[in-house]
Amino acid sequence: MAGRIEDYALIGDMQTAALVCRDGTVDWLCLPRFDSHAIFAGLLGTEEHGFWRLGPAYASDQQPPTAARRSYRGDSLILESEWDTQRGTVRVTDFMPPRDGAPQLIRIVEGVSGRVPMRSALRMRFSYGRVVPWVHKHEGRTVAVAGPDSVWFDTSAETYGKSLTTYADFTVAPGDRIAFTISWQPSHKEPPPLPEPEQSLVATEDFWREWVDHCTYHGPYREAVVRSLITLKALTYAPTGGIVAAPTTSLPEDIGGVRNWDYRYTWLRDAAITLSSLLRTGYREEARAWREWLLRAVAGDPENLQIMYGIAGERELGEAELDWLPGYENSGPVRVGNGAAHQLQLDVYGEVTEALHLAHMTGLARNDYAALLQLKLIRYLEDHWQEPDEGIWEVRGPRRHFVHSKVMAWVAVDRTIKLIESGDADGPLERWRELRDDIHRDVCERGYDKERNTFTQSYGSKELDASLLLIPQMGFLPPDDKRVIGTIEAIQRELSTSDGFILRYPTTSGDENVDGLPGDEGAFLACSFWMADDLAMIGRVDEARKLFEKLLSLRNDLGLLAEEWDPRLQRQVGNFPQAFSHVPLIDTALRLTASGAYGG
Repeated sequence: MAGRIEDYALIGDMQTAALVCRDGTVDWLCLPRFDSHAIFAGLLGTEEHGFWRLGPAYASDQQPPTAARRSYRGDSLILESEWDTQRGTVRVTDFMPPRDGAPQLIRIVEGVSGRVPMRSALRMRFSYGRVVPWVHKHEGRTVAVAGPDSVWFDTSAETYGKSLTTYADFTVAPGDRIAFTISWQPSHKEPPPLPEPEQSLVATEDFWREWVDHCTYHGPYREAVVRSLITLKALTYAPTGGIVAAPTTSLPEDIGGVRNWDYRYTWLRDAAITLSSLLRTGYREEARAWREWLLRAVAGDPENLQIMYGIAGERELGEAELDWLPGYENSGPVRVGNGAAHQLQLDVYGEVTEALHLAHMTGLARNDYAALLQLKLIRYLEDHWQEPDEGIWEVRGPRRHFVHSKVMAWVAVDRTIKLIESGDADGPLERWRELRDDIHRDVCERGYDKERNTFTQSYGSKELDASLLLIPQMGFLPPDDKRVIGTIEAIQRELSTSDGFILRYPTTSGDENVDGLPGDEGAFLACSFWMADDLAMIGRVDEARKLFEKLLSLRNDLGLLAEEWDPRLQRQVGNFPQAFSHVPLIDTALRLTASGAYGG
């Protein structure tokens, strides 16, 4: 059985990522890309669907022992786990070197004290656990082959096969270091070069040290901010600059429920807000790469802008269910692809335009096509902003006039007006100023409940929505506006969980499912960070700090956050780690630092 979501550590090479449990088991790894088929899919099934366990040996009738300690080596993505056993202490170092050739996952076992019996158990299953590969020896190396894929397993330890699994049993004493590596290669090509684990470890540590050195944030929450930045970097697909929302699929928002989605794609919204955080902490190269990815993905067809694309800009992300996988803790179905790709979400135009605006304001070299794209997006919005859409939360019910979508349409027009006013683009300035005023007036008249003094989820509804917290952050209204304060207080009253975290929206209203899906969900962590931001903006800085630090306490021992927090089960839920949780963590830390609202 897979561990709790927060039991996992992330390692990756900026092209794919693996999840390593506290007991030393790799339960998730897709090769060669984030969105490729998994060779270890035990996370969504059982050991029969693929895993790689490396740790102290244990009796067959016992559970594998969990590490007594684990941490990342400094500011890096190199995981170090230590086990204390009756016979001594052992350390396992797990990492994926930034790629220069074949993708590799390297695991180095090091004896610390005593003599510790160890076992490596490697069960590769291709195509998300469905295909048993042909495992054989080739010139002294172990290789698993199925169809277009081959995975090469290299170690100095003696290996043997049993029950369709490759084992290695060995003992380590102080100073012993034994390396294990798997490398992916297309099956029709020559074998990948022999790995050099120790040299790769040094190079990987150097890479992360140099990258973190560019961080311009040095405030009181630096540890949390840097770990979140490293996580966001790990979710960036280096060859193209695309940013995945998470490296996993189908980790449930509701344990045992059906709210399970594939997040291994680039949402324009998630990528745009990630870009914002990277820019404000000194990472302009990532911003430039994402802007280039955006221009390639959208190409000459901004009228058909999708809300998400593949990591190389692919448009077709057809959704399917993998019925041979039972799902994480039997939370089925397991989905790959994402049917929301072709939804209409008007807020995306605002997020993309805001990201391009911020890149321009922070001095990123001008790109004429980026400015042209921005103008084309506004021309599209001129004709379509009054339409209903599926909104930021990708509801699978009927389209509505979501207030947040209209606010972000206003943001898109406002930022484009600023671009024209700066002299870096030409457009019908007066006409778009009138458009900006029209959208603003429409939202304030049709999306505001005067009796309750709050904006609502959609025109004509009584429901609230946490995305309304972005109204002051986007500059739609000033923080001291009574309508903003009323909305913040209404969300605190109606969308707070028992422990003070914020739900996205009520999933049910009467007998109806608001979003067209059965079941419930946890508190969406981004929304709770937005609440902390808003509280700081309206002067309730102590309350903001307390909420922020409470949110920090939800991170696992390695500083990682999933998409949501289940207040009933007191555990993380949803895909993991989630960019949309780590980005607002960074943003709130920057805001609280600027306001001096921190303790100690």
